[in-house]
Amino acid sequence: MGSLEEERTTVGWAARDPSGILSPYTYNLRNTGPDDVYIKVHYCGICHSDLHQIKNDLGMSNYPMVPGHEVVGEVLEVGSNVSRFGVGEVVGVGLLVGCCKHCGPCQSDIEQYCSKKIWSYNDVYVDGKPTQGGFAETMIVEQKFVVKIPEGLAPEQAAPLLCAGVTVYSPLSHFGLKERGLRGGILGLGGVGHMGVKIAKAFGHHVTVISSSDKKKQEALEHLGADQYLVSSDATAMQEAADSLDYIIDTVPVGHPLEPYLSLLKLDGKLILMGVINTPLQFVSPMVMLGRKSITGSFIGSMKETEEMLEFWKEKELSSMIEVVNMDYINKAFERLEKNDVRYRFVVDVKGSKLEQ
Repeated sequence: MGSLEEERTTVGWAARDPSGILSPYTYNLRNTGPDDVYIKVHYCGICHSDLHQIKNDLGMSNYPMVPGHEVVGEVLEVGSNVSRFGVGEVVGVGLLVGCCKHCGPCQSDIEQYCSKKIWSYNDVYVDGKPTQGGFAETMIVEQKFVVKIPEGLAPEQAAPLLCAGVTVYSPLSHFGLKERGLRGGILGLGGVGHMGVKIAKAFGHHVTVISSSDKKKQEALEHLGADQYLVSSDATAMQEAADSLDYIIDTVPVGHPLEPYLSLLKLDGKLILMGVINTPLQFVSPMVMLGRKSITGSFIGSMKETEEMLEFWKEKELSSMIEVVNMDYINKAFERLEKNDVRYRFVVDVKGSKLEQ
């Protein structure tokens, strides 16, 4: 943990209120403690959950808030107990920066389910100070929550993997959905959805993209490599696809009916919820009973799964579809993200941006 005796300052871009408008903000970082890694941020992806947080959609936001949890950067300094990382190495940080280390999930290396986990921003660290995220010049993170970015993986490409990528990889791994030949559905083709297509295809699955319109059909089939495209409002096509999928990764981050998608699942099929939704979802129970179907959820992934997924991504020579922007474009990027106007993930070039205005 960090020493409180000395602190350094850094500059990030923070939201001050639920308008969600970000602007430069100078704040303190703890000194590098024995287990800490001091990181110069190079790139940080923009996730839809950042939008929820800066706008207080979940009613739990504290300001000023520096968002950003898909962080890739360079090690500037390490604490005396840190042996896994060296100065100059390229590393990543995701959504978590702390956990209790003693509960069942922590002991089982699935610390993302620890009830005392500490978020990388909009939370309170063990020293009582607010955590701040990756839209900033530098960060200090305990070594447990830092991962090495494999050599040869471009840092801007790696950033979205630290949330969106592992969010898809984790449930496919956990629920035994890695074997070749499975038929999967990806509901919603945004940042997480496009990762879902890439990863499921790399596992050798037959992948159907399910969307509310045919706007992204060409991209899904030609650019992302999906096998099939289904428009959810096309009743005939939905009926023809009934009982055809082993699983559906549901990435939609707003309220939507579940029954049309449950009907697409085979016996024992799984609907895996990924979107952060702040309104209740509804379905009638026979929809799950009559096919022994499951509605479940999954939350990011563990540090071990993150490392595994990064190696898998490199081994399969996959690439994210990203749009790199500078920090002075970030408010526009959030506006566009809210309208789903991005293919498929914004990544902020923090290193190449002037943070102080």
